[in-house]
Amino acid sequence: MLEFWALTSKGVEELLADEIRSYQGEVLKVSMGVVRFKADVKTAYTLCLWSRLATRIMRLIQSEPVTAESDIYEIASKIDWGQLMSVRQTLAVDCVGKHPKIDNTQFGGMRLKDAIVDQFREETGQRPDVDRLTPDVRFQVRLDKLHFHFLLDFSGPSLHQRGYRSGQGDAPLKEHLAAALLKRSGWVPGTPLFDPFCGSGTILIEAAQQSLNMAPGLARESFAFERTPGHRAAVWQQLVSEAKAAQIAPDQLALGNTIQFWGSDTDERSLSKARQNAARAGVANLINFDYGDATALKHKVCDANGIIVTNPPYGERLGDLPSLIPLYSKFALSLKQLYQGWRLAIITSNSDLLRALRLSKSKAYKFSNGPLDCEFTLFDLTEKQVQVSNNAPSLFFSESSSFGNRLAKNLKQLQKWAKREGLNCYRLYDADIPEYNVAVDWYDGEVVVHEYAAPATVDEQVSQKRLFDVVNQVPTVLGISPDKMILKVREKQKGTNQYQALAKAGQYKEVSEYGAKFWVNLRDYLDTGLFLDHRITRHLIQQQAKDKRVLNLFAYTGTASVHAALGGAQSVTTVDMSNTYLDWAKRNFMLNGLNGKQYQFEQADCLQWLARNRNLFDLIFVDPPTFSNSKRMEDSWDVQRDHVNMLNMLVGKMAPGAKVIFSNNKRRFKIDSAALIEAGWQIKDISAATLPEDFKRNPNIHVCFELTRP
Repeated sequence: MLEFWALTSKGVEELLADEIRSYQGEVLKVSMGVVRFKADVKTAYTLCLWSRLATRIMRLIQSEPVTAESDIYEIASKIDWGQLMSVRQTLAVDCVGKHPKIDNTQFGGMRLKDAIVDQFREETGQRPDVDRLTPDVRFQVRLDKLHFHFLLDFSGPSLHQRGYRSGQGDAPLKEHLAAALLKRSGWVPGTPLFDPFCGSGTILIEAAQQSLNMAPGLARESFAFERTPGHRAAVWQQLVSEAKAAQIAPDQLALGNTIQFWGSDTDERSLSKARQNAARAGVANLINFDYGDATALKHKVCDANGIIVTNPPYGERLGDLPSLIPLYSKFALSLKQLYQGWRLAIITSNSDLLRALRLSKSKAYKFSNGPLDCEFTLFDLTEKQVQVSNNAPSLFFSESSSFGNRLAKNLKQLQKWAKREGLNCYRLYDADIPEYNVAVDWYDGEVVVHEYAAPATVDEQVSQKRLFDVVNQVPTVLGISPDKMILKVREKQKGTNQYQALAKAGQYKEVSEYGAKFWVNLRDYLDTGLFLDHRITRHLIQQQAKDKRVLNLFAYTGTASVHAALGGAQSVTTVDMSNTYLDWAKRNFMLNGLNGKQYQFEQADCLQWLARNRNLFDLIFVDPPTFSNSKRMEDSWDVQRDHVNMLNMLVGKMAPGAKVIFSNNKRRFKIDSAALIEAGWQIKDISAATLPEDFKRNPNIHVCFELTRP
């Protein structure tokens, strides 16, 4: 009897151990990702051919006890490598694990390779070549605190590669994991199976091949053991012949209707790949792949009860939640209406999403799907379960309804005000309830939800669940579809971070305020291109700009410049360091029909531009960032530290009777009145007067001052 190690994914180990026992292997130990077992060569061949759950079978060459001072080269040199390969064969080596004398696994692999080739050179005068991609023989050393385990790759490339999948969807399950899900779901051949998010069809193809008793390894060109000394070719060929004979033809299935498997998806490309994969797997006539929306199922796939095993989207980013929560909710409603008596088995890396199903789970298992830790959850759609069929949001915390109530109250109060003011974008909610630390902004039928970074004292899981409850209620309260809601996480931004793109959707939307029209981008950047809290300040500039020469510094997307131009300014100069936002400003001018040489756009560091510019202005608006350390700037910028120096730089740019409007959004900002008065400035605090109605719940959002000189 030889010892073998069967490798697999986390969560599949116990299933793999049972599979090994079913083929007469003696399981010795089960650990994360590995099942160690004893078997004869024939049983090992059989597992390579038939295992649906292993990713690789390794044969143990030798386990050597070690200390912290042990050297791989020294220990490996004692093994007779000539019994395991010939000098004419190519080899590759891998190293897995940690040891005090090994800095990294690449070094460990190199030491093992050196021991092997040096031994051949000493004994034969020749050395085998290394081929990392397609070696004849592959060895592996696994390290733990007490042992070096030397192994021979017995099976070769991963056993999950059945040979039928050339095309796959965006988030494919590997074949061995699909087989594990089928096993955990309770599905057995002969039971109807439906996958409403079928993607490239792996779950259904695996099930169909099981129904036909197809050995997964039959499609492989070769196995690694076929190139090792002592390979028993006759035994292997006998096993292959028996596997071919054991396969059931599709027309021999017991059920009169050979269609037992149904898959649907809304991605036609994935469906095309699924059909191609099924054809290559030899099961195309057993599976019905159709275009279908899992959130709007129209009929049952068959009259008999069966099992739904599926891998729906579960997203890897926080911003995916708005579309996923209603997807899960509507999917569950469709199931409740049509699939009473069935079982639902669903895998997701975000178990919080299962809350939206509004179902009580019967069992749950942990799996790894690639790098993601996932939960595979079973729900029995009993008569009692399917009675819960209303579309009300499902909340983690009952107190979360207070957020929805406050949002509805604010909406009722602000809608009429906004219509009177000629506004179609405004803030509906801004952390009114401290525990629900988000801002909700309305943009003419679309909504941006900003989650402020939670304090370190707030449990991350609690914060995540509260956000889930927020996102779950916003579309319902505001009467919009979930795809009209955009979720962003707002943290303190430094330097160019405020300008970095979050996405590349490139979708711009037209909004308006006080007769001015602007392009906003709700998805690509942290900010949308329009600071809603400065709305009154911009309107003030419009009202005061008539026949004036206007300068807008740190202009962002030029919204204040547009207001100045619409107010009849003699000229408008717009200065910003970002080409992206200056181009945006130009598009805003075009949107309002504003063009002409009187409108100038300057891409520059504002402070450097001030130092070299010689023009005079009648109205200057300056709204600098709180902090910046952009590489384009000579020095860092801090508005609290540097505002006096910056304002004093404006003196030489002011025409007689000129006015400066200075604002910023630094919390707890204190204007240095003493230094400014000493420099000859007169200061008027207009912060309260420029605070819009929709921001009065949070009066500290910005400060604003009028500055003049006698």
